[in-house]
Amino acid sequence: MRDERFCASNCSFTRAIGTIGNKWKPIIINVIGTRTVRFGQMDSIIPHISRKVLTEQLKELEEDGLLTRIAYKELPPRVDYRLSEKGLAFLPILESIKEWNLKYEVALTPKENDRITYSK
Repeated sequence: MRDERFCASNCSFTRAIGTIGNKWKPIIINVIGTRTVRFGQMDSIIPHISRKVLTEQLKELEEDGLLTRIAYKELPPRVDYRLSEKGLAFLPILESIKEWNLKYEVALTPKENDRITYSK
């Protein structure tokens, strides 16, 4: 859930963190990347996120102009998501974060069931 205190701040860094600074939004943006993705695909790619939270995060990303939601008038209903120009502009920042992590990460050996990959 969005913390409006961050979004209303006079500090541009604080506002940016208010927009993309929870644990799920960068992961969702990374999963979508440069392709179009359906809700069900994201739900299966991103483990440990509830459908309710995924729905909330997608709605906030759309409200903030980072992604576009395309609803088709079909049965069963179909909804696609793709990054907007603003969302695509965030991808190089995510790449920098990934490079930083690769350079400085501490080697961990999680249990086999705990391994999570969000790459496309």
